[in-house]
Amino acid sequence: MGTSVWGKAYILFLALAAGFVWISSRALPDVVASHFGGSGLANGYMSHEGYVAFMLALLVGLAVFVVLLPNWLIAVPGARINLPNRDYWLAPERRAATVATLRGFMLRIGTLLTAILVYAHWLVVEANALTPPRLDNTWFLAGLAVFVLATLASVAGLIVRFARVPSKRSP
Repeated sequence: MGTSVWGKAYILFLALAAGFVWISSRALPDVVASHFGGSGLANGYMSHEGYVAFMLALLVGLAVFVVLLPNWLIAVPGARINLPNRDYWLAPERRAATVATLRGFMLRIGTLLTAILVYAHWLVVEANALTPPRLDNTWFLAGLAVFVLATLASVAGLIVRFARVPSKRSP
């Protein structure tokens, strides 16, 4: 990921997210309601330790596969990068800027994924505080809608960024 300020900020955000999951999980019971039906009522359970391990592995695993691994792969010389107008954007004089843009995109997506996972975890903690455990589907769907819209906006921004080749201006 390099030493970019945004890369370091993402690692800090990920560490804080993992810390939040670890600490807030203390409020969970020994058997955690971890899956909820359309009505919001729990219909799946995990052990406390299993749930915490799963959430932490999911946070770190997604960070590795969505941010860290792709950041490393696009830096490899000759890496196959599929972009609109690929030859233009990956020309030697523009490659570094293109790779930096792609890394920024991956950081945004990784940040969004981390945020939605932490948000879903918090809703699970709140749901398990109720008897019987019940997830507030309104808040879950609202969070999911924000996540989807932000992801679509990021993807659209990336497509717009690379869809056109700047025209040469005549003097």
